[in-house]
Amino acid sequence: MAAIGVIGGTGALGKAIARRLAKAGHSVTIGSRSAESAEIAAQEVGAAGGATNSDAASGKDVVIVTVPYSAHAGTLAQIKDHVGSAIVVDTTVPLVPPKVMRVQLPETGSAAVEALAHLGEGVRLVSAFHSVAAHKLIHDEKIDCDVLVFSDDVEARGVVVGLCEDMDLRGLSGGALVNSAAAEALTSILIYMNKTYGADGAGIRFTGLTKARAI
Repeated sequence: MAAIGVIGGTGALGKAIARRLAKAGHSVTIGSRSAESAEIAAQEVGAAGGATNSDAASGKDVVIVTVPYSAHAGTLAQIKDHVGSAIVVDTTVPLVPPKVMRVQLPETGSAAVEALAHLGEGVRLVSAFHSVAAHKLIHDEKIDCDVLVFSDDVEARGVVVGLCEDMDLRGLSGGALVNSAAAEALTSILIYMNKTYGADGAGIRFTGLTKARAI
């Protein structure tokens, strides 16, 4: 089992991911700007404990960043010197309120590419969890949605696909980190679909895949 820090883990997506990983037997530390708030969230979801973001990122096998785009750069700056050799999983979608139903990718091409620039070339960066509804993930129900996983580090990509399986999700390799732009853009479309069709957390599912798992 892995030691995992969930950065920004007091938010809806962070708590949902932390809960599923903790239930699967991983040692999960929730990180937040406030260690007290992080500890409360950890108790709510059965995580090992709570800490500040920088402390939660230290000494971990995997660090998962679950913050809104407005806090993306600042949070990465907080943890940059603490992640070490950990696999860093960035879940950030570049939504720009109030027009969240329109694709608004940054000039760099994606939030994932921006994260790589903030953290440095040596980081083992993975991008994932863009299209899973947090309010469904927080419960034990089976989620009819695939999770696309992107990274230039093939081994790290495989580790995160495995974590998806631990969370009772189907993780699929989406290829190189730059491909994350497709999933980040898709989130705005899913928000639009939810509103237009009255859906409760629309997702994506890929068909016709013959291999059970590939990285």
